[in-house]
Amino acid sequence: MSYLAVKALHFIFVICWFAGLFYIGRIFIYYKEAESKSENEKIILQNQFLVMAKRLMYIILWPSVLLTSIFGWIMVFRNPALLDLDWMKVKLVLVSLLLLYVIICQFLLNQMKNGKIIVSEFKLRLFSEAATLFLISIVFIATLKNNISWIYATLYFFIISVTLMFLVRLYKKYILKK
Repeated sequence: MSYLAVKALHFIFVICWFAGLFYIGRIFIYYKEAESKSENEKIILQNQFLVMAKRLMYIILWPSVLLTSIFGWIMVFRNPALLDLDWMKVKLVLVSLLLLYVIICQFLLNQMKNGKIIVSEFKLRLFSEAATLFLISIVFIATLKNNISWIYATLYFFIISVTLMFLVRLYKKYILKK
């Protein structure tokens, strides 16, 4: 298989990985929101969200993590000079943090299986937005490589983070109160 075919497969499974992360974050929030419903409604909703989360985690997320990693390491194996590049080192640190994020998602799923997510709804909303920050950071690093000023990149990351937090707070304050 050519290097470009491996790279294309890597991209495809990265997209699946992030699609899964965006959706699982919403499921956690919906599950938590269902706690405020009547007992009958709560049971029905939470059971459905649990089924959805388990399918998403075990059929889409974990396989995408595995296949993204396999194709990524094949590219590194075929081109080991990548490991000497600063942008690749930063990208690998972010991917490691992203793996930790998926592990935390697994812990939240395990809490769902036990009948209650112990994290607040607001924290789940912030946690859900972290996937967006990972996506933005990794795509910009992988695309711009060494053509990026790390000072400006850090500043933009901070601005985007604060903006997302502000939007989550606005959503909580105005939309959820209606």
